[in-house]
Amino acid sequence: MKFFVDIADVEEIKKAIELGVCDGVTTNPTLVMKSGKSQEEAVKEIAKALGDRPLSVEGISDDAEGIVKEAEEFVKWGKNIVIKVPMTKEGMRAVVMLSKKGIKTNVTLVFSPSQALIAAKAGATYVSPFVGRLDDISEDGMQLVRDMLQIFRNYGLETEVIVASVRHPEHVVEAAKAGAHIATVPPKVLEQLWHHPLTDKGIKTFKEHYEQTKKWD
Repeated sequence: MKFFVDIADVEEIKKAIELGVCDGVTTNPTLVMKSGKSQEEAVKEIAKALGDRPLSVEGISDDAEGIVKEAEEFVKWGKNIVIKVPMTKEGMRAVVMLSKKGIKTNVTLVFSPSQALIAAKAGATYVSPFVGRLDDISEDGMQLVRDMLQIFRNYGLETEVIVASVRHPEHVVEAAKAGAHIATVPPKVLEQLWHHPLTDKGIKTFKEHYEQTKKWD
């Protein structure tokens, strides 16, 4: 399973690349705002740092023509740009139009298998089920992921599933067990994936024992 980092801080992205845990990046206007840079400046910097890794970029238009116009501008900022498109009728019109232009898309705010199927039929490169938000209202976000993957396998659909709205490490583990193509992970959760108290305890013990053996020289 690939890891996309859900952040617009280029320095943190570079660190994740160095650690081998960044296969791409997802952004949104809120994350870009937090970076303190303009959308264009932030996207160009991130796109350059990623190389060939995909970068999802989101605009603000609601109608298909507006989404396509924004997309045509965004793809000028990097060769690896993917356009985030909302799961609406106008959004799906835009996906069809962008697919014909060879522009990759990531359909976001997906909360049901039927929405995922429609997005895939429209030609979406990726679909993003928001599992954490479903959990928040006492629904099973990971079951949605499993249902989507089964449907896509049934019909040989090439659209990839990006598990989004990841809230904790268990979401990542369950996504991998389900066979999701990608999980987009916020920095806090990415950091949590590294740690286990027994690992820390074991390292401490081995160091103490090593120091003890030095006294025997």
